[in-house]
Amino acid sequence: MFSTVFSLLSIKKAARLRKILPLGVIALALAVMPEFGLAQQDQSNQSGASQQQQNPNQQEAPPEAGGPNGEVGPYGIPKKGEEPPPPPPPSRPKKIEGMPDYSIHVDVPLVTVPVMVTTKDGQFIPNLKKENFRVSEDGQPQKINDFKIEDAPITAVLLVEFATNYMAYQALEASYVFASTLKKDDWVAVIDYAMKPEILVDFTQDKNGIRQALNGLRIPMGSETWEYEALYDTLDRLDRVEGHKYLVLVSTGIDTGLKLNLSQILNKVKTTKDVTIFPISVGWLIREYCETHGCTGYSHGMASYGMQRIDYLQADNEMQTFARLTGGRFYQPRFEGDLVDTFKDIAQDIRHQYTITYHPTNPKLDGSYRKLKVEVVAENGEQLKIRDQKGKDVKYQVIAREGYTAKHQVE
Repeated sequence: MFSTVFSLLSIKKAARLRKILPLGVIALALAVMPEFGLAQQDQSNQSGASQQQQNPNQQEAPPEAGGPNGEVGPYGIPKKGEEPPPPPPPSRPKKIEGMPDYSIHVDVPLVTVPVMVTTKDGQFIPNLKKENFRVSEDGQPQKINDFKIEDAPITAVLLVEFATNYMAYQALEASYVFASTLKKDDWVAVIDYAMKPEILVDFTQDKNGIRQALNGLRIPMGSETWEYEALYDTLDRLDRVEGHKYLVLVSTGIDTGLKLNLSQILNKVKTTKDVTIFPISVGWLIREYCETHGCTGYSHGMASYGMQRIDYLQADNEMQTFARLTGGRFYQPRFEGDLVDTFKDIAQDIRHQYTITYHPTNPKLDGSYRKLKVEVVAENGEQLKIRDQKGKDVKYQVIAREGYTAKHQVE
């Protein structure tokens, strides 16, 4: 409509001008014709205003690239703006030909300490918090970085002494009881030893496989028990397994081997990381019988010829040391029925414990042995008091490894 009106006005005006003005004036008039467009635009604005008076509810449509001309209207459309160009990608340094790539690697030591807090009767004390624990290394307090209560699948090795008929029978029975306490997600290996260790079952989750392996054991023909060599070899294998491991040692504690001494095996126990040892002493009844009947020198077979009571006491002390160094517990069941309770206690200790992780204040990788001390205190730093349901104070014990050996950096 706007173009039609513009054409009619232009034609009429041009015809009138032709009659009055000469040709040069006509050319001048044609040069100034845009003012008629402005006049026409004013007429269109007046026409639009009259239409708005006729329909006051009608709103002016927003422009294509913006909102209402003023600040009036039910909504606004943000005006389109030009987005700034993206920043250029960072320039990579030029690679010099012949120069190898280097990266910086910082090895930050991390120490993990499993801790058991139990009553004197062996019952686990739950609901302790991070603030209840104090850890010191070589007398220096350490900041606890991570703290959690473990109730996860276990990785364990059952190391069984299998020599001397009666001792072997009790050790075998203990192994069956241990297999019955396992859960479906646990990983367990079984190793027996006399003069040398033999892997009966490698790490498996199959309980039936463990029982079948134990059923395959035959009556031992000798009485030699090279405990140190078997324990050393097992720890050496466990040192290559990731995560925390448990070693259940079912043994009389008697070592008749000649290759390793006590100092060497203790050093191996100290330097093996992330292993907790639970020794179980077997053969207590035959020991007591021979003590009263004068047959102690033969209680462990021909290999124990000339043994005395002090030798068994020393064996008990050694196994207690294995447990103390690694944060485990030593058990000495008196009767066969006690084996069930023993393994139930071990299963409870393994599955209900606190795990503390910290970065030591001594970052040196010098292979030195660091003494650890874990204490339980109240949140205000005072002595922690634990009471039973009757309100009586309960004595408790904190079981953790005595120390660890730092890594040794090879230069």
